[in-house]
Amino acid sequence: MKKLTLVFVCFISSNIYSQNINLEVFASGFSNPVNIKHANDNRLFVAERAGIIKIMDENGTVNSAPFLDINDRVTNAGSEEGLLAMAFHPNYASNGYFYVNYIDNGGDTVISRFTRSTANSADSNSEQVLFSVGQPFINHNGGDLHFGPNDGYLYISLGDGGAGGDPGNRAQDLNNLLGKMLRIDVDGTSNGNYGIPGDNPYIGNPNALDEIWSFGLRNTWKFSFDRTTGDLWTADVGQAVIEEINIAPSNSTGQENYGWKCYEGDSVYSTTGNDCPSIDHHEPVAQYTHSGGTFFRCSITGGYVYRGSEQTLLQGLYFFADFCSSEIGYVEETSTNNYELTFIDRIEGAGWSAFGEDVNGELYAAALNTGIIYKILEDSLSVEESSVKDIKMYPNPVNDVLTFDLLNTSNVVTDIKIHDMHGKLVQSQANFDTQVVTMSTKSLASGIYIVEIIGSENKNSIRKLIVN
Repeated sequence: MKKLTLVFVCFISSNIYSQNINLEVFASGFSNPVNIKHANDNRLFVAERAGIIKIMDENGTVNSAPFLDINDRVTNAGSEEGLLAMAFHPNYASNGYFYVNYIDNGGDTVISRFTRSTANSADSNSEQVLFSVGQPFINHNGGDLHFGPNDGYLYISLGDGGAGGDPGNRAQDLNNLLGKMLRIDVDGTSNGNYGIPGDNPYIGNPNALDEIWSFGLRNTWKFSFDRTTGDLWTADVGQAVIEEINIAPSNSTGQENYGWKCYEGDSVYSTTGNDCPSIDHHEPVAQYTHSGGTFFRCSITGGYVYRGSEQTLLQGLYFFADFCSSEIGYVEETSTNNYELTFIDRIEGAGWSAFGEDVNGELYAAALNTGIIYKILEDSLSVEESSVKDIKMYPNPVNDVLTFDLLNTSNVVTDIKIHDMHGKLVQSQANFDTQVVTMSTKSLASGIYIVEIIGSENKNSIRKLIVN
C-alpha cells in the first residue's frame, strides 16, 4: 500500500461531528479472504478459502510466496467450505505453532496444528491433526479459532452441521460437537493430541462431551475476545429472520445455551416435541432482522471491539457486518448491559467475510468478493454542517461514475470539488439543476482524494473518496 501524507487543509471551521467510519484500502489481490489474524508482531496473516495463508506487513505489502499452502487437502466447493480460520499459539514466537480450521476433501471439519519453518513460511508437511468432526451437510461449518486471553486455551466454534432448521437438533445435543463453542488445551495430551481444561463445565458428565464450553449455536461466523475486558463476543447467523450478537463475560464458567434451534435471536423458533424443552436461554445483546433496512440482510459476520489507540472516537464499539447487504455496523453499550446496534457504512458487492485485529488493536475488514482488505478509520473527514450531512455520495470506492444524491438536503449546493491528497484541485462541477448529480472519475488515477461539497451560506462537507 502506498504511504500517503495528508497535507490538505480542511475548509470547515465550525462543525458538528457525524458518526461514521472510513474504510481505507489497505491491501488487495486476495482470493476469497475469510480470516485475518496476527502472531503478536506487526504482520497480518490472511487465510483464503482455497487453503492458502498469506502475509502482509504493516504497510499492506503482501508477500509473494504464501505462508502456508494446503490446497491439496482442503475442499471449498460449497460457499461455506474451505480453510476457515487460524490462530497462533500464545508462545508462537518460541515454538512456531499455529492452528487451522478447515473442511477436508471428505467434507469434514479438521482442527490441526502446523509448525513454522522460517519467519515467513510454514511446513505444510508438519500437520498434526488434533481432531476431526463429521459434517452431515455442506453448510453451517461456522469455523473460527481464538486463544482465550486470560486462560491460554483454544476456543473453537462449530456450526450446527447444516441443512435448514437443524433437523438433527445437534446444537442442543451435548453428545455432539456441532453447534457448539469448544475449549481445549493444546499443550495437553489427555485426549491424544490435546487436553481438556480442568474447569471445562461438562467434565465427568456422562451425557455431555468434555470439549464443550457452550452450546445452542447455529452458525457462528466469527467470534472474538475483547482484549481489554476478556468478554467473548459471538455473531450467530440466523435461519430466516434474525441475526444475533451474544456476549459471554470474562468470568464465565461456560454452559451458556445460546438457544438455537429453540430460539432464533430472542424469538421462539421451534417447539417441536422434545427437541425444545424449556431452556435457560442466554439471550443476545443485539440483533437485527433481514428486512429491517434499505438493503436485504441475511448473514452476520462477527468482528471485534475496537481497543486500538489511533481511532479514539471508535473506542469500545463492537464492529460487525452483513455479508448480503455489504453493510458494516457497530454495537455500543449505551448504559450498563444495554446495547444499541447501528449500521453505518456500505460498499456495494463487498461481501464482508471477516474482521481482523492487529497487534496494536487496529481493525481491518475483508471483502470476500473483491479480495480487498480495508482498514477501519474514524470518520474525521466527515465533520460537516448538519444541513449538508444528508447528501449521499456513492459508490465509495468508485470506478467510473460518482453520484451525489441531493434529495434529502435543505441546503443549496453550489459547487462540488475533488482535490488530490496534496490539496490540488483535480475536478469540479457547479450549477446543479437536478437533485441527483453524477461526476465522471475515469480521468482520475487510482488513489485517495478529498471531496469538498460547498453549500450556500458557507455550509460545507469534507469527505474522503477512494478511486479504484
